[in-house]
Amino acid sequence: KAHIGSKNSDIKMSPYIWTRRTDGLHILDVAKAWEKIQLAARVLVAIENPADVIAVSARPYAARAVLKYCHYTGAQTVSGRYTPGTFTNQITKQFREPRVLIVGDPRQDHQPVKEASYVNIPVIAFCDSDSPLRHVDIAIPCNNKNKHSIGLMFWLLSREVLRLRGTISRTEDWDVPVDLFFYRDPEEIKAQEEAEKAEAAAAAGWDPAATWEEGAAPITDVADAGFGMPVAAPAFGGDVAAGFAEPAAAGAAGWDGGWDGEAAPAAEGGWDAAM
Repeated sequence: KAHIGSKNSDIKMSPYIWTRRTDGLHILDVAKAWEKIQLAARVLVAIENPADVIAVSARPYAARAVLKYCHYTGAQTVSGRYTPGTFTNQITKQFREPRVLIVGDPRQDHQPVKEASYVNIPVIAFCDSDSPLRHVDIAIPCNNKNKHSIGLMFWLLSREVLRLRGTISRTEDWDVPVDLFFYRDPEEIKAQEEAEKAEAAAAAGWDPAATWEEGAAPITDVADAGFGMPVAAPAFGGDVAAGFAEPAAAGAAGWDGGWDGEAAPAAEGGWDAAM
């Protein structure tokens, strides 16, 4: 959908419009879009320091594409809301002096485009059929309102810049997928992470219920002499009743009166005998 424009059109965008559909949508010329991408890439490669290029986009769908472009080409971006005076007010802490400005939509990003015109900064903009071209030096015709379209155009521009720099070869495909430049909903990302965790747990064969049952100690039917409750078998094995009876017998020192018998007789002499 990168070639599908809007129902409105600007008079200065008419050279980039190929035709108009029956439903009123304008169709952009793909050949001219590719020519403009190549022209913009040549301008960007001519900048010696890649950090002197700033990419800005106020549209949320283009935020991820701008960050990825800056990551792979070494350009800078103004994160979050654009602060007025970034290019003109030298007193502010966010003052920048770029040599080239890239915007995702000249209508949404009218403030940085206007400030760039004050300080003679060339502007490269992705323009729809109804985008204003005032203060825009290189207009790349495309659908800048669709997340897939704007991501694709930034991906093409990044690839062309890297090819002209010699970082990647023209005979080989770029190993970076275009999906990385597409906008992703935070809820969609969270749902995908939960699904991946569930798949990893299933692949490992981990089941909480099965693990608890397998790790529990085996329960026998041996009843305690006094309470009649089941007792877990000891780890050393053997006769459970005998294992509990021996310590009791040893503690009684020969007294075998049992539970129903009378209490053991007190030691002769009482407490004073031990003194």
